[in-house]
Amino acid sequence: MSTAFTNSSDVLAGWQPGEFAAQGMRFPTFRRGSGPGVIVIHEVPGITPLVARFANELVDAGFSVVMPSLLGEPGRAPSPTYLASSMLRLCVAKEFTMLATKQSSPIIVWLRALARELHAELGGPGVGAIGMCFSGGFALGMMVDDAVAAPVVSQPSLPVPLGNKRSRALGLSAHEEAAMIAKAKAGCQVLGLRFRGDRLVGKRFTTLREKLGDAFIAIELPSVKPSDHSVLTEQRDDASVERVIGFFRDKL
Repeated sequence: MSTAFTNSSDVLAGWQPGEFAAQGMRFPTFRRGSGPGVIVIHEVPGITPLVARFANELVDAGFSVVMPSLLGEPGRAPSPTYLASSMLRLCVAKEFTMLATKQSSPIIVWLRALARELHAELGGPGVGAIGMCFSGGFALGMMVDDAVAAPVVSQPSLPVPLGNKRSRALGLSAHEEAAMIAKAKAGCQVLGLRFRGDRLVGKRFTTLREKLGDAFIAIELPSVKPSDHSVLTEQRDDASVERVIGFFRDKL
């Protein structure tokens, strides 16, 4: 049974705060649960109550979940002002790449290190990784590491889809893209989720189909409103949440 929250002060109850440093970067982390490891990378503006709700459902399903806090104030609910301030941080921070089509965000190297540490501790075939919105494509960059066995890409929105080239881009370097394709050919599947009318995703699902073939499992939902974006949180689709849980169970 999933955990529900009535206000933001309840969001991180039971989660162990920590910090992880690698590659000259240091970010807070929150951890809870037991079982195979899964890294949940939040969307804009940060670890909101609904992101934490989703992470708690993974805990309830039998996973050790780590949530890095890359933006914003952990546990704070979204608001227009808060969203704007987090977007500003995202645009100016050197850890993230907003526009480059053949360059990954430096934060992916940090996330790979986090995945390796979690895998070394827990063992098994590897860990799961799920990115959402600006972090959606990060799971693709993480999957090139042996530690990541179950990458999930939800509404990937970087690089910002201005023009056809950026709309199709995955936000990976040429080396990372080649490694992603090779790992998919070796049997690693990628689960992707989006609303069909989500313009922020651009044409990335087309690119993933072309490059990964049958290794890419696409969950594409009809858009009820033009603003439908966050498949697992703000515009939550219950069946998609269960599909992600099932994917992690199958792979981990």
